[in-house]
Amino acid sequence: MVSAHGDHPASLHRRGPALLAGGDSPFDDWGPAQRVEVPQHRLDTPGGLVIVDERETVLGTVSWVFAQWGPNAASRNPIIGIWLRREARGRGVGTETQRQLVDLHFRHTTANRVEVHTDVENVAEQRALARAGFTSEDIIRGAQWRDGAFHDGFLFSILRAEWAA
Repeated sequence: MVSAHGDHPASLHRRGPALLAGGDSPFDDWGPAQRVEVPQHRLDTPGGLVIVDERETVLGTVSWVFAQWGPNAASRNPIIGIWLRREARGRGVGTETQRQLVDLHFRHTTANRVEVHTDVENVAEQRALARAGFTSEDIIRGAQWRDGAFHDGFLFSILRAEWAA
């Protein structure tokens, strides 16, 4: 079950890290953040959330964009991404955060699948995705531009029926 966390009603929590909507995070990498206007967030448009621990320390961010595999809106699905601070890695934060984000998309959108693309060398993320219930589908060749060159990646997905099981 997802419930409010801490003093921030926009944050979402279910065992482990919490997700804060952008603008609701009390901190950024440079200290306390002040924001006059809090943007509206919807799961059916590209967006992102801040990951915080129980002390509201910023651990990283998650975001999503969309791919459309067919000619109609029912063929549209989110592609999620995660970035974690070095000190947050290896503690299960990525696995749990990605589980929470999948749960949000399946509970609040009509998407039938959620995808993740990760570099072929990012073994830690591949393990986190497997623990979160994702299936590796195939290698996506030359899809990511990084450090002056294109890199291959693995495409992972989870289907609504698999999540419900």
